[in-house]
Amino acid sequence: MGNLQQRDFKAAERLLRSILQMDRQNFNALHLLGLNYTKLGNLPQAVAMLREAAAVNDSFAPLHNNLGIALRESGELEAALACYERALALQPAYGEALINRGNVLRQMGRLDDALSCYDRALAINAENASAWNNRGLVLHELGRSGEALLSLDKALILRPAYGEAHFNRGRALEDLRGPQEALASYDEAVRVQPDHVEAWNHRGAALEDLNRPSEALASYDRAIALRPHFAEAVNNRGSALESLFRHQEALESYDLALALDPGKLEVLANRGHVLNYLGRHEEAAQAFARLLEQRPNHPYAMGDKLFSQLQVCDWTDYREQVAAVEAAVLEGRPAATPFSLLAISANARIQKKAAELFASDKYPAKPLLEAFDRAAQAQDRIRLAYVSADFHDHATAHLMVGLFERHDRTVFETWAFSFGPDLASPMRERLKNAFDHFVQVENVGDGEVARMMRECKIDIAVDLKGYTRDSRPGIFAFRPAPVQVSYLGYPGTTGMTSIDYLLADNVVVPATADTCYTECVIRLPGTYQVNSRSPMPAGEMPTRAKAGLPEDAFVFCCFNNSYKITPPVFDAWMRLLHQVERSVLWLLEDSPACSANLRREAGLRGVNGERLIFAPRVRLADHLARHRLADLFLDTLPVNAHTTASDALWSGLPVLTCPGEAFASRVAASLLLALGLPELVAADLQDYGHKALALATRGDLLQALRSRLAFNDAVHPLADVDAFRRPLESAFVAMCRSARQGARPHTFDIASTSEA
Repeated sequence: MGNLQQRDFKAAERLLRSILQMDRQNFNALHLLGLNYTKLGNLPQAVAMLREAAAVNDSFAPLHNNLGIALRESGELEAALACYERALALQPAYGEALINRGNVLRQMGRLDDALSCYDRALAINAENASAWNNRGLVLHELGRSGEALLSLDKALILRPAYGEAHFNRGRALEDLRGPQEALASYDEAVRVQPDHVEAWNHRGAALEDLNRPSEALASYDRAIALRPHFAEAVNNRGSALESLFRHQEALESYDLALALDPGKLEVLANRGHVLNYLGRHEEAAQAFARLLEQRPNHPYAMGDKLFSQLQVCDWTDYREQVAAVEAAVLEGRPAATPFSLLAISANARIQKKAAELFASDKYPAKPLLEAFDRAAQAQDRIRLAYVSADFHDHATAHLMVGLFERHDRTVFETWAFSFGPDLASPMRERLKNAFDHFVQVENVGDGEVARMMRECKIDIAVDLKGYTRDSRPGIFAFRPAPVQVSYLGYPGTTGMTSIDYLLADNVVVPATADTCYTECVIRLPGTYQVNSRSPMPAGEMPTRAKAGLPEDAFVFCCFNNSYKITPPVFDAWMRLLHQVERSVLWLLEDSPACSANLRREAGLRGVNGERLIFAPRVRLADHLARHRLADLFLDTLPVNAHTTASDALWSGLPVLTCPGEAFASRVAASLLLALGLPELVAADLQDYGHKALALATRGDLLQALRSRLAFNDAVHPLADVDAFRRPLESAFVAMCRSARQGARPHTFDIASTSEA
């Protein structure tokens, strides 16, 4: 049978067929022909030949083992299992059959029974590398990754160039020690077995986790070159392309992955997210709708669909969808991401529940780093680190740069850990100079960033992103600092057990709302929102005619993002347009679809859609300048104007707000009360309408408000950075002192306790 051993299967088939023509009952020929067909991938013929051989001689254990292999590869798991059991009945110490029986049991989900098979095989031959490898694989699947690693290491001692064992070792290491160590095993797997498709794919995923998307993309491309129809790798390729901001190419990858495997529903979710990023919100909503049709409880899809609709003010079944999302969250289902829920639900307790579900799913605490050495941590100065993607020409940077510059360097040593793009600009240069240490970690994984922060002995780490775009909460899940704080970027609770404190004030988080936040709430005096903007170069002040506004009409405006506009608020706006003759509503233009939907909704409420006027996006200085063309800024609910509110107030434009229950709906009220303008804070939407109508019809009231907002830039109450800094620094000192003493985080009001 030299031809068979040389893998010349066709020649072997001809020879075996000639033998069977002479002797149809020739057991060896039937058995070998069955093996030959198995190797050729002709499984129906293989099974037929091997069963015919068994009819001739049912007492040869290797035959039943080989028939089990063919049946398993055909997907007939129960029949394969019966074959292995017959082989073992004939030859109880048959190690290969025990391993194969374990393999099919693992495939059937009977992991404990599979483990028993591998242990029996090793009792027969402790030098069997395959048994050690498979044992490690099933231990990993049982969640016993530490034991799995020991088994896989044993397999590699016996067979160092064992690609599958290196691959499985990488998977176990991902669970135990993170992607960095896993990557070394995947590298070794593809070195010794360059055609190991799964290893290339997992290697890409590890590189993505390490924030090395270019290398991840190359690894996925290698997997796809080896297996062109590998839908999982094609989907993962889309994720890497997203990380590289190549969104159109990412969409093309997701489309291909769906074509290859229409049942791979997570690709629909990925496709929806990238469509939203591309501003194609209607198509995104359709992708999420299609996903929900096939899997109604797919994580976060209900909220993603509704949030996509809100981006273009498509309020189809709005109330029904809101109720469904809220009910699902209360049942403990991950129906919406925390950020999308801010715009969907006004209920702070539901927002907390959603955040806790999301944090548990995506960012559970990862105790991979050693415990803190409190004695070594107690430096002379407090090492204060701000962590963000926005250390460039970004709204957050404009608000905070003055604070960074003014921190008391006798008390604090300041650090920036920047995982955003390194974009040259005057603001970027100013930010770099504002800190004692500026560390760029854009292409460094979460765990490694956390280790770097540990090595720097950071005392307090402040997350400025939360769950907003480009955020990396995973860094904080590794506990890089003894004190971890959420501030400014995300107006709500993170739900993360690894975030100790939330910086707020008495308005955005009243004392009665403490239980709606997983963090301990630190209340600062005045408003929580720092505002260190410098007077900007004057922008171009357009005429009303140039802006498309009527010269002699009252101009209500709202420059909030379109997803913040909800039907109850829009109803109130349309009532105002009915009541104030010839008035117009000036909105920011997000997309043609959004503008068309809002004009249609106005018509449904009896208002001519042409009374809605849309302002194109322009550079910030020009945007601030054109605020002076409006008469009154109307805020939204359940998500207020935040930076948008301070833009308007800075420009001298009164902002009318209606605070809700949750943080995101109380920010404008915080700013207005800090400015001493309580008359612009409505009790409810009915009061909101009454106040707006009074301001629109009584010029004296509006003029008085404008006069009170006519601050000189140098003394603007929102821009007194030192007045803000001092209590904030007192709060940081109190947090650090408490941690060094081993005390648990606790809520306090910095304005009324000894910590101040």
